[in-house]
Formats: sequence, C-alpha cells, structure tokens
Amino acid sequence: MKNKLLTIALFLGIHGISLAQRVIDLSSGKDIAAMPANNTEFVMTDSISGNRTVLNVTKPSLTVYTPKKEISNKTAIVICPGGAFHALDIDNEGYSVAKLLVAKGYTAIVLKYRLVHINMEAANPLAKLGKLASDFKVLENRMAPDVPLAIADGRAAIDYVKKNAAKLGINPAKVGIVGFSAGGTIAAAMAYSDDSQSRPAFSAPIYPYLAPFDQQAVPSNATPLFISVAADDDFKFDGNSAKLYQKWKDSGASAELHIYAKGHHGFGTKKQNLPVDQWIDRFTEWLAFLGYGAKQ
Repeated sequence: MKNKLLTIALFLGIHGISLAQRVIDLSSGKDIAAMPANNTEFVMTDSISGNRTVLNVTKPSLTVYTPKKEISNKTAIVICPGGAFHALDIDNEGYSVAKLLVAKGYTAIVLKYRLVHINMEAANPLAKLGKLASDFKVLENRMAPDVPLAIADGRAAIDYVKKNAAKLGINPAKVGIVGFSAGGTIAAAMAYSDDSQSRPAFSAPIYPYLAPFDQQAVPSNATPLFISVAADDDFKFDGNSAKLYQKWKDSGASAELHIYAKGHHGFGTKKQNLPVDQWIDRFTEWLAFLGYGAKQ
C-alpha cells in the first residue's frame, strides 16, 4: 500500500517564506487572516521532505506574494498546484514556485481551488485514492464532476487579479498563469478561453492533464504557451503535451515545448540533479523574451 500511495502522490504531486504576502477569499475578494472555523481544509505533512499536501478545499483562496518595488516587473502569475483534483501539492508546486518567481520580480499568486472530498476520518484517508491510481479511468470518472469547479476558480482568479491590478501593483495586461498536472488543466483551460477577462497574457501548463480538451479548437489570437514535461512522466502526459504544442503551432499561435529525458511526474521545484531542475529558468527566460521579465 505504501508504494501505491507514493504512486498517487506523484499525481497529487515552506509556507514560511519571508516575503510580503496576503490571503484573499476568492469568493468575496476580501482579505482573510484565517480560514473560517467551519472550513473543511486539511493539511498533511510529509515526515521526510516536510512538504505539505492540502485536501478538502471547499473555499477557494489566493495567497499573494509581492516582490520588492525596486525589482517588480509589474507582471502577475497565478500558480495552480496539482493533485488529481483531490489534493494540492502546495509546497512543491505552489509556495516554493512563488518564492522563486518573486525573487525574479514577479507578483506570485497561489490558488487553492475546490477539490474532490476525501473522508479524513478514515484510518488511512489516502488509501482509497491509492487504489484508484491503479485504474486511471476510474480516477478520471471520480474527479470529473469537480474539474469544472476548479476551472471556474482559475477563471475567477485571473478575473480578480486583473480587476485589482492597481491594488496589487501590477499591469492588468500582464497577468499570466502556470499550473502543474491537474493545475495544468486549469492553465490550459484559461489558454483555451474565449473570454478576454479570464484569458491570461500567457499560460504555462506543466506536465498537464489535458483529456478535457482533446476535441477543443485553439481560439483565435490564442495566448502564448510554455509547456514542460518529462519523457518518463509516470502518467505518460508527455504525449498529450506534445500534441498540445502541435495544435498551437498548427494554428499559428506561439508556443514553446520542453520535454526532458528524465524527471518523472510532479517534478515541480524538486532537486533531482537533472536538467529538469532548471525548467523554471527556461520559463522565466521565455517570459523575458515575450516582454514579461524586465523591471517596469
């Protein structure tokens, strides 16, 4: 069972960052000091790495990390951690990503989106999910009803950031998104959006789950895409990532694809002493190429 849980943890995928930050209730747009008492959110901490996993999110929120004014490039990036729509790999694919981006002058905004409910009173709350991992189609069917909710939260996040650009100290025309695995589904959904208010200036689906978009056409004036994945992805997401790149290229839209020889699924900000460890440098180089990197 331990091996099964490690396998699902790949698909599931320190908040103590000494940076200016605030937490916003996405449904109301108000700053919050703490989640309400009736909040169902649950956090599990890995005893070895110290990385945390968040489960049972029912109240979407944004955690905003602001760079020092002297290095700010006025660009905001919404960050969507992954977790099979059952959990959020909140450190590896959320807060640690924010720390790296803020150091480069970006306003980094971590999205907690709504998730499939997991019974935390069970003896081993992730055991059932571990069993589901052996049959990906069953897992897909279980998470399918909640995918639209997560995408709606991504749309609301982009909308909030654009409308509150002055308060956040950013340019509303420079709001982008990066998402990992299930979070990559949200990033891809925003790139496919035909709504100008929720369409980002750029989108970066990282080892994304893309099944919901198999038949979807690339929109006109499509947002630029940055895609990164490992060739040994445990869920074979490298194939669909390559197809997404080809769809964008065939439509005449801008896209960049990095397929690393090794790295597995869920590499996020892990240090594996592999070339994939530098994917975020390639990402920010791409952003600078598009004009979203220099200090404004």
